[in-house]
Amino acid sequence: MHAEKMLLSGPKFKANPYPTYAWLRENAPVHCRVSRDGAARMWFLTRYEDVAAALRDAERFVKDVRTAMTPEERARAPEPPPLYRLLTHHMLNADGATHARLRGLVNQAFSARQVETLAPRLREIAEDLMAGVVGRGRMDYVHDFALPFSIAVIAELLGVPERDHSRFRAWSHILMAPSSDNARNVRKTERLQRVMVDFVRYLEELCAERRRAPRADLITRLLEAEEAGDRLSTEELYSMVLLLTIVGHETSVYLLANQTLTLLTHPAVLEAIRSDRSLIAPAIEEAIRFDGPVERATMRFAAEDICLHGQTIRRGDAVSLVLASAHRDERVYREPERYDLARGGPRHLGFGLGAHYCLGAPLARLEARVALETLLERLPDVQLAIPYEALRWQTNPIVRGPKTLPLRWRLPAMQL
Repeated sequence: MHAEKMLLSGPKFKANPYPTYAWLRENAPVHCRVSRDGAARMWFLTRYEDVAAALRDAERFVKDVRTAMTPEERARAPEPPPLYRLLTHHMLNADGATHARLRGLVNQAFSARQVETLAPRLREIAEDLMAGVVGRGRMDYVHDFALPFSIAVIAELLGVPERDHSRFRAWSHILMAPSSDNARNVRKTERLQRVMVDFVRYLEELCAERRRAPRADLITRLLEAEEAGDRLSTEELYSMVLLLTIVGHETSVYLLANQTLTLLTHPAVLEAIRSDRSLIAPAIEEAIRFDGPVERATMRFAAEDICLHGQTIRRGDAVSLVLASAHRDERVYREPERYDLARGGPRHLGFGLGAHYCLGAPLARLEARVALETLLERLPDVQLAIPYEALRWQTNPIVRGPKTLPLRWRLPAMQL
């Protein structure tokens, strides 16, 4: 295997990326890919300690590429178009004081205490979805449960009426879909523009309604959020809602799917959890380490020249932190290829570290817990409906999860 010829994408790779990442950890832990025109470089960090250190180091590994520029370079850089700003002008892509300001404003409206109050409603949503499929004897867990459950949860949190849930799902699907060639990029840009116009108009109407009649939802709290006399601008508010809509449910879909798939392929662990529900919490955390929904963290950029393992990452270079590889690092985990509820070693990095630690972690854990409890209660003999090898995987480089997850179970004799 040669690093320069290594493929880090495609169906075969996505079906099982772990052998490739193991080779990189051992032979090229700081691996560089150069664009076809030679103008851009992207570095992949694959060892746990390097990934964790980069996650913590918000000074040298920054989220906004403009932070890595000199004042002269920033002055020459073209202003991003309004569409791009709306897609990216949120705390996930901000650094330093800007990030702290945005996170401080949102923290007030997105507390762990507030998330926990959603638990009864999440159980109602999960029960309703399961009731719709339990009599069929089979379902696609991604499209029949995980996806509608996750979008309903984030829409419920935001205060989006149920009649508009499908629109939010459609917007998110378009915004997350990768493009592989220039023609498709053009078409995607045109489609993005149409979607964003619809999205902004919808938010304008929803925010105006909440100003007239505030409710106990996140849109209202974002409108009212204030920190030392500061408020979110309209652009920041819309961008924040877009961030929560996409990240708030896309990763949750594959957290639920991956944890279900992992447990169904480890029946002894699943039986242990059926007997002892206190094992649900460690099962969720180990599932995130073992085969989590975020394969690579969102992109960082080197704010200065950084020397690591004999390689020099130049200022401005893109840096990809490969969480899926870090979670299988033999240097920090004993038998990392094994799913183990008594797992020792450091905590997983699935929610990040440091300044950019995932604000939605409490909600993700709550969704995973409610979904798993509902599955255990309603489908006691559920199993995979196809061989594991027949699963098809998402091709988005950031996301890790199956496109579909066919399940089946026995129906009571009176229903046969």
